Amino acid sequence: MDMTLDMNRKGSLAIHCVTNGPIQTNTYFAVSDDEVVVIDPAWEGERLAEVLADRCPGKRVAAIICTHGHADHIGGVAGMRRALGSDVPFLISEADSEIMGRAIEDMREMWGFDHELPPAPDRLLNEGDVVAFGDVELQVVATPGHTPGGIVLFCAAVTGNVAFVGDTLFPGAHGRTDLEGGSEKQIIDSLGKIGALLPADTLCLIGHNDTTTIERELESNLFMRRGLRHYR
Repeated sequence: MDMTLDMNRKGSLAIHCVTNGPIQTNTYFAVSDDEVVVIDPAWEGERLAEVLADRCPGKRVAAIICTHGHADHIGGVAGMRRALGSDVPFLISEADSEIMGRAIEDMREMWGFDHELPPAPDRLLNEGDVVAFGDVELQVVATPGHTPGGIVLFCAAVTGNVAFVGDTLFPGAHGRTDLEGGSEKQIIDSLGKIGALLPADTLCLIGHNDTTTIERELESNLFMRRGLRHYR
């Protein structure tokens, strides 16, 4: 069944990006009013907590959210929780909560990088869920393909439409699908889905490398254009 998004813009959102970890993952600090949400803490969670305190002084950490369960996007969760306190909730999709341990083992075996297993999630996210903080809301869109439970977090803010897309979308491309649980068909469908759902001016904050917009991807991303033809 198709989902709908609330496009009514409300609140303001400021974003800080910290590139960290062994394969240069983008960790985002999303700030609204007096609260901040950490998205995809990749590595050295205690160090990330120090950077957070420096860049967002006085802000209350409302949540740590991971767009998917791969080791390079969850590796800093445990350390951040130690530094920030166990009362900071950890959120991830229901499907990807089950692959975190295997994903850490896979990265250790493939590349020799070791990550600490996060604590059990405090909230499991599914499509249509909303994470509210400050004066904005993050709307959860299910985007399987890179992992079984990959999600996009969309925010319609007065300061502009923003989507945290993890590794589902790369400029002109998409995330790899050859790891356990990956599916080329699903990720193409997911690209078509976000291309159809998200406003053209949405700024897409990527898991690795540079940002893009939905408008740019609709023009140049052949995978998204292919997905749009099949999106229902």
